[in-house]
Amino acid sequence: MKLKALLLLTLLSMGIVQGQIKPDTRQFDQKGEATIATRKDLVEITWPAGEGKFGQVQFDLSASRPLFKRIALGSKAAPVTISEDLDAAFLLTVGKRDLMSQNGWNIFFDKVPSRPFETFPIVLKKSGISVKSIGSRTVVSIGSLSADRFSGALEVTFYNGSPLFNIAAVMSTTGKAAAIVYDAGLVSKTDEWKKLSWTNTADEIETAAVQFSDSARNLAVKYRTITAQAENGSLAIFPAPHQYFYPLDEAFNLKFIWHGKGYRKMLDGYGIGIRQELEGDRRFVPWFNAPPGTAQRLNFFCLLSDAGGSDAIGAVKKFTNADRYPQLPGFKTMSSHFHNEFIMNVVLAGKPVPEKPEFVEVFKSLGVDMVHLGEFHYTAHPKGPDSLRLRELKALFEQCKRLSDNEFLLMPGEEPNEFFGGHWMQLFPKPVYWIMSRKKDQPFVENKPGFGKVYRIGDKEDMLKLLQEERGLAWTAHARTKGSVNTPDIYNHEAFFKSDRFMGAAWKAMPADLSQPRLGNRVLDLLDDMNNWGEKKTVIAEADLFTITRENEMYAHMNVNYLMLDQLPKYDEGWQPVTEAMQSGKFFSSTGEVLMHELKVNGKLSGETLALNADGTANVNLKLSWTFPMNFVEIISGDGENVFREKIDLSKTKAFGEQQFQFRPNLKGRKWMRVEAWDSAVNGAFSQTFYLIPNK
Repeated sequence: MKLKALLLLTLLSMGIVQGQIKPDTRQFDQKGEATIATRKDLVEITWPAGEGKFGQVQFDLSASRPLFKRIALGSKAAPVTISEDLDAAFLLTVGKRDLMSQNGWNIFFDKVPSRPFETFPIVLKKSGISVKSIGSRTVVSIGSLSADRFSGALEVTFYNGSPLFNIAAVMSTTGKAAAIVYDAGLVSKTDEWKKLSWTNTADEIETAAVQFSDSARNLAVKYRTITAQAENGSLAIFPAPHQYFYPLDEAFNLKFIWHGKGYRKMLDGYGIGIRQELEGDRRFVPWFNAPPGTAQRLNFFCLLSDAGGSDAIGAVKKFTNADRYPQLPGFKTMSSHFHNEFIMNVVLAGKPVPEKPEFVEVFKSLGVDMVHLGEFHYTAHPKGPDSLRLRELKALFEQCKRLSDNEFLLMPGEEPNEFFGGHWMQLFPKPVYWIMSRKKDQPFVENKPGFGKVYRIGDKEDMLKLLQEERGLAWTAHARTKGSVNTPDIYNHEAFFKSDRFMGAAWKAMPADLSQPRLGNRVLDLLDDMNNWGEKKTVIAEADLFTITRENEMYAHMNVNYLMLDQLPKYDEGWQPVTEAMQSGKFFSSTGEVLMHELKVNGKLSGETLALNADGTANVNLKLSWTFPMNFVEIISGDGENVFREKIDLSKTKAFGEQQFQFRPNLKGRKWMRVEAWDSAVNGAFSQTFYLIPNK
């Protein structure tokens, strides 16, 4: 394995005579809120940064000087320098994707770092610059980038109304099976930075004086952010909160932040930035997909503050609501699919059982009202002996009851992976004792002292009967990948799948692809397919994670479902309102930053059937809130064979907004529709399906 130590270099092509580079401003709105000024080799962008302040960045297009001549914040007439003489630094690591053993680009069971890989330079040639206006944003494209088989351009996006900007190496390859990760940041060419700040995993601010001779080190931090403070303010660097984190089984905090001199013995100078651990969690490590011809956005965000580092971190935290899912009136939050194994690893392992287990406190701190567990994942005795299986279930039910209260519901569940094929999850609306084996001479159900009704399941017919009798739900876990590579497709004709007890599937941002403006196409496409199959199925968001600790980077790997519930069910009364909301589509799913407060189509809620208007249109009313500036809303519909998409551009939105939207899409001939909303950091939310009938 050979690593090449390389930095994003600001070079001109050999043999080209240096001259002043004139910016291309043909697509720049001269009457807009942002302004542009040029002087010799400098191109200066000024944009409104909110609270009456303006941000200003000077790009230096000369060959021998840093790209970011000056970064400032303050009044429009006299902004104050926050940082100066910085270069953007990117390290691109390229490996090979296994496209053969499973289902192509959807693979999760890949171990990319177990095969040869290399780290390459991303070299910038300052051969040109263009500035264009896109809604409330100003996008500056600089020169040309190259790294091995990858090429592209550097893009810097400024967001009106916020001291926020994004730096991206936008690159594509002709390689046929590339899997990638990247590290990035800013490297200082001066000694103006005085102090660094970050939040440790105990949620405490730490600071350190900048020692420009100190070798680079990696940090485990909370909120994925580091700041560098100079005399007049601070500059924060952080990644997109979910997009930057490719799927793993474990949400370990792998020290995603770096600072210091000579990072990875590759960068020349002192810098701060974001990073990936190449070995991941040392289980399955798929990295990011980079299919040929796709524009991969290797990006990070910067935020300016005229105060200290802790204030800058506080401003960054607002973009993820301090890594907490906000409360919405009329909704309760629910997260699913956690193999924490508290029962087998603690309760039945003879270890002290804590009064307040760490994993429960972690969920509460995230703002999760309800958690659906996936216990006994290849650790217990699902097929018996009876004494062990029933003991394990009883312990699970007792602990879920003990740990539930008026503000938190812990729901027992498993990933049975028996009878139906592939991997699947289950959730009953109350504690149910069942054993995953049944001999011919054994009854389907019997009463056992100390347990009550106990079911024995021997095949898919038994399983469906159990779900029907106890009003439980089943659904495909990690559909079309992992252990469900061919499901639910291979059983979509089966009676159990067509039953209303088989809910559908679960969504997670897997696989990861930095060229996509949304997360998790794999299951969003499946939802469309199920709709076109004519089945009324729903898709919840799932986390599919193992260890749950305060030190983990939980928020980046998490997602949540907002169920239409006015009250949190009490454990002793069962949680049938939860399973009914899931089965009937009365919820939306979100990464946390984009929220659908209200969504009605012709007055109907998701999961319901509505008549179209006489002209084939429908009235869509959507109340949306967001933190990062929005990118688009998309109305997806189908006619039973084809899928149609109508994208509504929201690039005029600014950070931290809330708006009531009205759309009137033409849905003539369509049988269903649903809604997605995605922001500029590729955070988003998606609704469940609305079913359509023509207006008679």
